Amino acid sequence: MKDGFIKVAAATPEVRVADCAYNAEKIIATIQEAHQLGAKICVLPELCVTGYTCQDLFLQQALLRAAEQAISRIVAASSKQDMLTVIGAPLEHGGKLYNCAIVFKDGCILGIVPKTHLPNYNEFYEARHFAPAPTQLTYMRFSGQQIPFGSSLLFSCNSLPELVFGVEICEDLWAPVPVSCALAAAGATVIGNPSASDEVIGKDSYRRSLVCGQSARLVCGYIYASAGEGESTQDLVFSGHNMIAENGGMLEESVLFYNRTILSELDLYKLCAERRRLSTYPAAQTEGFCTIPFDMQIENTHLSRPISKTPFIPQDTHERSQRCDMILRMQAQGLKKRLSHTQSQTVVIGVSGGLDSSLALLVCCQAMDMLGRSREDILAVTMPCFGTTTRTRNNAQALCEYLGVSFRQVDISQAVRQHFADIGHDESAHTIVYENAQARERTQVLMDIANQHNGLVIGTGDLSELALGWAT
Repeated sequence: MKDGFIKVAAATPEVRVADCAYNAEKIIATIQEAHQLGAKICVLPELCVTGYTCQDLFLQQALLRAAEQAISRIVAASSKQDMLTVIGAPLEHGGKLYNCAIVFKDGCILGIVPKTHLPNYNEFYEARHFAPAPTQLTYMRFSGQQIPFGSSLLFSCNSLPELVFGVEICEDLWAPVPVSCALAAAGATVIGNPSASDEVIGKDSYRRSLVCGQSARLVCGYIYASAGEGESTQDLVFSGHNMIAENGGMLEESVLFYNRTILSELDLYKLCAERRRLSTYPAAQTEGFCTIPFDMQIENTHLSRPISKTPFIPQDTHERSQRCDMILRMQAQGLKKRLSHTQSQTVVIGVSGGLDSSLALLVCCQAMDMLGRSREDILAVTMPCFGTTTRTRNNAQALCEYLGVSFRQVDISQAVRQHFADIGHDESAHTIVYENAQARERTQVLMDIANQHNGLVIGTGDLSELALGWAT
């Protein structure tokens, strides 16, 4: 949690349908594993205490009482764990049955979140057993406690204010207006989703896009834990598809059809900074929400997530090629419009044989090709001075000849020396004056040549130096 990083887990325990005692053992073992691995938040699947596929057994009093006993046992086992945990279970409240997420820490239930959107289409029949979440916050008595009950619960960490946790359950994400939208608008930076999403062909890709897209739209961390092995396969098959996403990027994802625990780290400082930067992201609107505080020890977080040394450059070769092609086409399109608008007869560009001017020259060539004009309308000028080697000068000329552009050489050594004499600068003093005098003389030459040929000077600062990551 130090420096805003928090390790989180999405875990799928093996279950037996309607065997709450067995499931409690597996859930406790899974939670302990996540805690030992350093997780500070752990999300388990929807209805994992009973199993999602209990069907009409959900209407049996014996199953509901067994579920309550299992929940008490699981919560009690967390008494020495500095970890916020979410499990799914059916709970009765006010004479109705709800599909709930139980959020607990340190042996105490902090809040209970009922599912808002109940799927009752295709292979789903949840409305047969469950009621949707009530619109108003209420309190539920459980194990002698009065516990907040509702979909508008936020769990806020006292020691790390950037950590505000909210819960939506499975279909709540798939709905036209997901519950997590309101949670994030109220300040939630991390969303947990206990789910039981069955598998059909192509559904994993859509599910993945939903999770990544929602984390991007809400600028949040998203922990998705889905049911897996052990659920009934009478009508459905579950794959245990667990995901951890952050602001549109997938940090960790499980292999389908293997119950396992995945972990990664969310960068809360980064998420909060991004929300501050986005002028369209609303200030936290907490009216109607119940914020439940909790404490968590601040400690170093071992990072397992990949941190790229080149964050703006894709690591995948194919993706990198596509990115570079897109950058080149965007630059060429912008230059094409400028040349067309100014009706310039030529473009004038200084070429040194280095990376920045070479890239700018390639952009000029592509813009001329897009305009259907001759590349001879590009006047490339090399301007040797102190320190210019034969190699770089020859590289510049060879590139220009290969590309078929007009080429000209202007030696600026004498002009720069005269400038040094005018301002009283010692040529042997290789200060910033020494370097910049050459650059400014080159700019003057390019501007004057452009005036001679009714041309436009192409500055490498805009077209290439920034794209390459530096500017002189």
